[in-house]
Amino acid sequence: MEALTWIFRIVFLLVCVVIIALVLMQDSKGEGLSAAITGGTRSTFISKNRGRTKEGMLSRLTIVFSVLFIVLSIVLDLMQ
Repeated sequence: MEALTWIFRIVFLLVCVVIIALVLMQDSKGEGLSAAITGGTRSTFISKNRGRTKEGMLSRLTIVFSVLFIVLSIVLDLMQ
């Protein structure tokens, strides 16, 4: 059981590094607080098909690794 815990910890650490890299590779939307005030209308006019662009792929990968991060967090918590 100890070896399995260490494997999960190493995978968890790698997932953390990948999430950091994915977030840093994404382009800044430049919206910030102004999007909360104006409703974020700028992003709807820029790109309608985000699934085919680099940003769409990075967004999807970020979501996948975020879900993996949450699952691994729960698993590691239950293992201790």
